[in-house]
Amino acid sequence: MIALAITFAVLGALCSAVGAQLQHQGVRSETQDRDLGLRGIGRLVHNRRWLLGVAVLTACAILQILALALAPVTIVAPIVVLALPAVAVLNARTVGARLDATATVAVIASTLGVAVFVALASGRATAVTFPDSAVLLACQIVAGAVVLFGVIGALREGIVRCVMLSTGAGAAYGLVSVLVRDVTYTFQTNGFAGVSPLSATGLVAAFAVGSWFIQLAYASGPPDIVVGCQTVLSPMVATAIAMGLLNETANAGGVTGLGLVAGALVAVFGVVMLARHHPEATSRATPHAAERRLFRAASRH
Repeated sequence: MIALAITFAVLGALCSAVGAQLQHQGVRSETQDRDLGLRGIGRLVHNRRWLLGVAVLTACAILQILALALAPVTIVAPIVVLALPAVAVLNARTVGARLDATATVAVIASTLGVAVFVALASGRATAVTFPDSAVLLACQIVAGAVVLFGVIGALREGIVRCVMLSTGAGAAYGLVSVLVRDVTYTFQTNGFAGVSPLSATGLVAAFAVGSWFIQLAYASGPPDIVVGCQTVLSPMVATAIAMGLLNETANAGGVTGLGLVAGALVAVFGVVMLARHHPEATSRATPHAAERRLFRAASRH
């Protein structure tokens, strides 16, 4: 069962990369670097690339649900990070650009950081029933984080806005993974009547907010930064909730705990470096730098 769950999760990660690239192209073609407003949403539902992206991401969701029904969160959720190198390559080919050495190292660091994290966490994962009190606390913590990232994103623009909204989406999707596991595991053990209304409602709400943040992020930055922030934070949030609040992983202290922290820090560092050295980020910075040089030259005269 674990091997099948990992297979589903890997396929889901690849679908996530393809779907993200398609939706990013659809959003950018309708917004042209402007914010995504209500009119833009209306145009998106008629954009073929965006709709194809929805179809691919639907397949991704189904694969993730199947994977979470077969294995604990700490095994399945972090595998989504495989979408990061996949979408980085896809986007580079699409825009005709190449990632420089620093951006390439950033992608590798994020991937390896999460790989270490899941390797350490998965060895101690067990199937458990999630109590409603712990699920409620997890929802409250993630909701606070999502609101914070959303407010910061609304007050900024460009790459910073993209990173903040993508990070908020990652937090929401991390909660989604936990709630999907809770709903599917409870359904398998106790039937439909045993499914918690709190988990079902929270699942729908978190998925809706995460999806909206992702579309806003696509309008502000490249898809590999969106996927990078989302795929790093989502498994971190999911695994942290499963381990810290839901007791899905036992005895994760000591050397294992240090390894988990180190893997998380390396992954976050990789995303920050990718945001700073991505070709689109540097190309946006260059005109502003040129304008500042011209202003300083003019002020001297």
